[in-house]
Amino acid sequence: MSKILEVIFQLTGIYKIYGKRLENEVKNGDIPNHVALILDGNRRWAKMHLALPKTGHWKGADAVENLLDWCEEFDIKIVTLYALSAENLNRNDDELEHIYELIRMRLEKLYNDPRIHRCKMRVKGIGRIELLPDSIKDVLKRLDDATKNYDNHFLNIALAYGGQYELVDAVKKIGEKIKEGSLKIDDINKKEIESNLYTSHLPQSSPDMVLRTSGEKRLSGFLMWQSAYSELVFMDIFWPEFRKIDLMRAIRTFQERKRRLGK
Repeated sequence: MSKILEVIFQLTGIYKIYGKRLENEVKNGDIPNHVALILDGNRRWAKMHLALPKTGHWKGADAVENLLDWCEEFDIKIVTLYALSAENLNRNDDELEHIYELIRMRLEKLYNDPRIHRCKMRVKGIGRIELLPDSIKDVLKRLDDATKNYDNHFLNIALAYGGQYELVDAVKKIGEKIKEGSLKIDDINKKEIESNLYTSHLPQSSPDMVLRTSGEKRLSGFLMWQSAYSELVFMDIFWPEFRKIDLMRAIRTFQERKRRLGK
């Protein structure tokens, strides 16, 4: 739907009716159990609004909090967010330091959020967490300790993450097992590989749907192994602008493909 049509619909009240109808349709269909999102477009949103990049990151963080509310409403059990790539750690500038501080603050807020206990949500950072500042590692450890026994919902936050790095780390773990004598080469299979990925703690590591905002149509190495059979949805909207209706449209796309394929 074009921006002009959306404005017209909002002014005439049609948009509200459309949103309610879409919500009813989505809730009566199959809801994806595991949704993974690439949160892309913060800087471009800021540039479009003649704002500093940090403003885009703040707006993007607000959109994440809204997303968690909507996922709870639709009872999406597993949410995996691609928040910071390992490649971005090579930057040495003020923007990266600002991103670090923003991540720390939002993780602290999440730690004190009663929603994680109400939903019995396990919260875990995935990626090369050891490369992150101690302040972020500390709050991730506290979140993991506080929620490690929860298994009703799962929130995975990919930080210092890279899909190729994940596979390298999995190969190293398997190599160590072979070296120790606890694993034979002939026993290496899909299950063994999956048990050594960052997502091994999940009841379903493969996302039903991978959603990327900003109009880019690539996964950028996100969940390379896990997304082999995922439905991919690309949306022409910057992440800070992401709304409930955009999530519903993505879910409807997932449902339509599933019906078409007879899954």
